[in-house]
Amino acid sequence: MKRRIFGMECEYGVAWQGKYRQSPDEIARQIFRGVVHIARSSNVFTANGARLYLDVGSHPEYATPECDSVKQLITYDRAGERMLLNLAKEAERRIAKDGNDEGTIYLFKNNTDSHGNSYGCHENYLITRELEFSQYIDNLIPFLVTRQIYSGAGKILKTSRGAKFAISQRAEHIWEGVSSATTRSRPIINTRDEPHSDAEKYRRLHVIVGDSNMSEYANFLKVGTCALLLRLIEETDFDMKSLALENPIRSIREISGDIECKKTVTLGDGRSLSALQIQLLYLEEAQRFANTIDLTEEEKQTLIYWEDCLVGIERDPTSLHRKCDWVTKYLLVERFCQNNNVSLSSSKVANLDLFYHDIDPNRGSYYLLDKKGMTEKLWDSINMEAEIEKATKEPPQTTRAKVRGDFIKKANERKREFTTDWVHIKLNDQEQRTVLCKDPFKSKDERVEKLMEYL
Repeated sequence: MKRRIFGMECEYGVAWQGKYRQSPDEIARQIFRGVVHIARSSNVFTANGARLYLDVGSHPEYATPECDSVKQLITYDRAGERMLLNLAKEAERRIAKDGNDEGTIYLFKNNTDSHGNSYGCHENYLITRELEFSQYIDNLIPFLVTRQIYSGAGKILKTSRGAKFAISQRAEHIWEGVSSATTRSRPIINTRDEPHSDAEKYRRLHVIVGDSNMSEYANFLKVGTCALLLRLIEETDFDMKSLALENPIRSIREISGDIECKKTVTLGDGRSLSALQIQLLYLEEAQRFANTIDLTEEEKQTLIYWEDCLVGIERDPTSLHRKCDWVTKYLLVERFCQNNNVSLSSSKVANLDLFYHDIDPNRGSYYLLDKKGMTEKLWDSINMEAEIEKATKEPPQTTRAKVRGDFIKKANERKREFTTDWVHIKLNDQEQRTVLCKDPFKSKDERVEKLMEYL
């Protein structure tokens, strides 16, 4: 599949600082109060084609619209940050106006809280129904376990022996290789078969092991490398089953705990390889594949960054301080501990860990580093900024999201009641007109256009 549909769902942590104590549940409801007032629901699709909702555990969640490139996906993921931040600012003003309190709402794009709870960043890839699902799973599990060496978000992990720095936030919360669960007994790959498209042609690969990334470089590599491997699986006799891990769950934790990226894990055949060595084997297969077909420009970019990143890790992981979230955070924490003579178990370090993920560009540590030019940019910053701002209001123009987003915008302008999900568009009038949109690649639908004309 040379052209693929991508989606990303990201849950956010919530905190409040004010004169009076307010629970995350109360603050989350305040954030969505304006949404509920307009849509009479805390689960809505928006004019940019995305889904915005309040998930279990008082976590605001944003699911990008259908995207057909990794850059587009990252753009709409960033747009979700802006949209939720705007809702949080509105909630702050509302709370102050109502006389309840004056304070600050914090939204964190991370994966764990101080109570040991975890919330996710789920990746979605459209895949063909022609192959057995096991072909994807068997080839991808070792890759997904080891890619954290460049896609991990970093975390101060509290253990019985004290605090230590870990590469991944999600690693300690994954308990199975594959499963239909998402919260209880979290797997690496979720097997629930919800394609949100023509079920005879496609299914959706739902990866829930990944960390939420602040770095666009890490985000790009996380999704781009996986997408490239999916193409290998679908178009060649790609077979990396020899890399099957003896115990993927133990391996993901062992790799996360080794910031030097040298620790080996045991494979099913008894061999021992490091995460870096496993990633290099996947890279070699991808490079071999690249010599046989025409890659897209984005796939070429992925290969270049993938090799550059693995070479950097092999030389010295800290050389990726501008690129990978966990390295950026690790050096930030190390410097802070040295300058302030504190240990990793200090509450100040815990705050530093947390505020790396604050999505407010005037406050969050990552974005403050970004403003100083201390992070890697993949695209022109000014143009990317304009694209992100545009993406908060308009859907992607190349996928089904355009059909949905245009309809939502028109219906809102006409103040008409409607219902939408990923595949249905319904006008809630006497005739209850409903259009089923099963093709996620289709950005134009005459049936929906007629419905909009009727509006």
